[in-house]
Amino acid sequence: MSQLNNHSLRITKQRQIILDELCSVTSHPTADVLYQMVRKRLPKISLGTVYRNLEIMSECGIIQKLDIGGTQKRFDGAPHIHYHVRCNHCGRVDDLDLPPDFNVEKAAGKLTSFKILRHRLEFTGLCPECQP
Repeated sequence: MSQLNNHSLRITKQRQIILDELCSVTSHPTADVLYQMVRKRLPKISLGTVYRNLEIMSECGIIQKLDIGGTQKRFDGAPHIHYHVRCNHCGRVDDLDLPPDFNVEKAAGKLTSFKILRHRLEFTGLCPECQP
């Protein structure tokens, strides 16, 4: 529960279970998939409740919302900056164990009047199951 406490977000049973389920997987599920997971523990929860809580936790920086390659939004229980690799064929998303390059943020900051807050990097390819 400390992840929610650290962000001064009210801890509800539903919110905690949604977070627990999201953090229990590394598959970066969509809200629909996560809803099915949460329903095993909270059969009466609505899809709207799951969506709302994911949005709130994303806005608070507790989780990441991944807008990846035109697919449905996916969610990641690891809020720290890290990279992802996505399969062009099936849409699978995995974490990539590559240290973030914060120099790219500094370089981008010198090329724009924007204040750079963070960056995201996505690699694409074919997962082992989709490779010919």
